[in-house]
Amino acid sequence: MFGIVRPCRHVLCKGLYADWLGHLCGLCLALRDEHGHLSRLVTNYDGLLVSVLTEGQSPASTSRRRAAPCALRGFKSADVAQSEGVRLAASVSLLLAAGKVSDHVADGDGVYARRPVAAGAARLAGRWSSAGTAMAGTLGFDPAPLTSAAGRQALLERAPAPGLRELTGPTQDAVAAAFGHTAVLAGKPHNREALEAAGRGFGRLAHLIDAVEDLAGDRASGAYNPLAATGTGLEEARRHCDAAHAELRAAVDELDLPRPALTRALLVRETGHAVSRAFTTATATATATATATAPPGTGTAGTFAGTPGTGHPPGTGHPPGTGHPPGEPGAPPRRPRKQDPGGLLSLVCTTLTCCTCGLYRPAWDEERDSSCCGRFDCSGWDCCGNCGNCTSCCPGEDGCCCDGCSCGCD
Repeated sequence: MFGIVRPCRHVLCKGLYADWLGHLCGLCLALRDEHGHLSRLVTNYDGLLVSVLTEGQSPASTSRRRAAPCALRGFKSADVAQSEGVRLAASVSLLLAAGKVSDHVADGDGVYARRPVAAGAARLAGRWSSAGTAMAGTLGFDPAPLTSAAGRQALLERAPAPGLRELTGPTQDAVAAAFGHTAVLAGKPHNREALEAAGRGFGRLAHLIDAVEDLAGDRASGAYNPLAATGTGLEEARRHCDAAHAELRAAVDELDLPRPALTRALLVRETGHAVSRAFTTATATATATATATAPPGTGTAGTFAGTPGTGHPPGTGHPPGTGHPPGEPGAPPRRPRKQDPGGLLSLVCTTLTCCTCGLYRPAWDEERDSSCCGRFDCSGWDCCGNCGNCTSCCPGEDGCCCDGCSCGCD
């Protein structure tokens, strides 16, 4: 998964935030307890959705245990989730991380082109894959859609003229399988169809947002990007994202959820915020790039009127549908080797952000210059104390309080 669900203290009220943190810490500790400290590197925000969905289908809160003070929580104790849902989240996280690392090794991305690094990464990916598969077996979960996702994706990206929806297929199937199995763990088999639909919507949305966020960097490095390869511009990509978000919302509305608050906050509200963030940043980047490269006196009005979906004037940039630089007009789609260590940098920054509960912030993060306490995601946020006029405090679509839920923070 891609890390698009990244709620902070400004988004979730104190009660829901504590719930979310309990799932995050539960996932981290489950990985540590069953697979050692190194496996905690695969802890990610989207993976814990599996744990959240499992608990959301249960009439009462799943089993919790009191975790000892942790430096990553500001040396505070916490009640963390421990259930089959947490273990499924751990299995999914291990399998997806193994696939991502294997993909980088196969492509020789950045530092992975160095043989010692590639050999070590391949061994680590194999270890994570074996651990995730074994854990999945104890839960009755078939990991095939996850273990085959990276290979299927590579084949699709090398295929001639693949469609955008086709390119997101492996991610959709992997997330659908993981979401669907939470119905089995929670004893709600009638939810399975809707959960799989939600998984397909979320997987498609995550893949598209990842492509939007990486578009400028992929164009600069010549790396494969689904939007550039299919000639999809930002406006069309936004329509695809809005459609996927609508599908996700409709599927969540069909679920039988005795405890819906956190599920809806993450899968509906936070994914909507993620879409807005991604396109706001991408549009600003595209405008800045166009302004910097436009000939003097021409402005930027014609910048996006050239090659469809590429953001380049006619006669420049990549041939439509290929994602390749000029000079290869007849070349079939392929996955060029990245010439920078961006993949490893992203992995390191994501790991540091997730595994320090947000204390570490990369240079582009808006919280980077905040105080130490401010950067701790686990410091909580008393929404009621900052809204001033609400009695229940789950934030609404506009980011404020008072949407009428009863989360116990009043």
